Amino acid sequence: MIGFLTKDRKSKKIKEKQLDPKRLPKHVAIIMDGNGRWAKKRGLPRIAGHKAGVEALRDIVRACVDWGIKILTVYAFSTENWKRPEEEVNGLMNLLVEYLRRELLDLKQKGVQIRSIGRLEGLPTKAEKELIQAEKETVDNNKLILNLAINYGGRTELVDACRKIAYEVIEGKLKPEEIDEQVIKNALYTRELPDPDLLIRPSGELRISNFLLWQLAYTEFWITDIYWPDFRRGDLYQALVDYQQRERRFGGLKI
Repeated sequence: MIGFLTKDRKSKKIKEKQLDPKRLPKHVAIIMDGNGRWAKKRGLPRIAGHKAGVEALRDIVRACVDWGIKILTVYAFSTENWKRPEEEVNGLMNLLVEYLRRELLDLKQKGVQIRSIGRLEGLPTKAEKELIQAEKETVDNNKLILNLAINYGGRTELVDACRKIAYEVIEGKLKPEEIDEQVIKNALYTRELPDPDLLIRPSGELRISNFLLWQLAYTEFWITDIYWPDFRRGDLYQALVDYQQRERRFGGLKI
């Protein structure tokens, strides 16, 4: 099921008491989209939109900690984003380093554990080292897992999973007839995490953009035309309230 929210939010005031703690999604995924259009609308360079997007991420991470969301996976940089101008790519990598350095202490104090998915070996050395260090320093935190999808592509993940399984077959560790959904799940980047319950897509685009192709099979979608830099905890509230009104049957029927 797909929900949609327009930018007219005046009648969409959300109060915390509307949320049922027992029906919160455990895992929320967000495609952080619309940064460039947000900047263009204001006559600013695209990197200004990405910087504003960092502020949105800060607010949403804090909201997830406050409300008891356990896992937040955000699409930070796709395998296709390398096609963008070099100046923008370099700016995004520098923003990643800056975010981790500036926010690490606060994230540690709030009990946030940083993880990442994607081909991290393809990142600039400084960005890869900063990310690995942040993961090490937050490994024991248990309030929220902040899962950063960086140099990530859903098809690339499936290719890597197939290669891993193929090698296990070649090495005699696995028989072809033993390959099932669980074997595939165990070969994915997200093998230690449950699938997302809720996917949020700002900017109004009606596509998943090569994000978590396997994991989104039964995820609830919530789409808004608000650009990511303007997305705040009030918008997350609306998504959560809408999610709690849905009936998830996973292909079955209501009894």
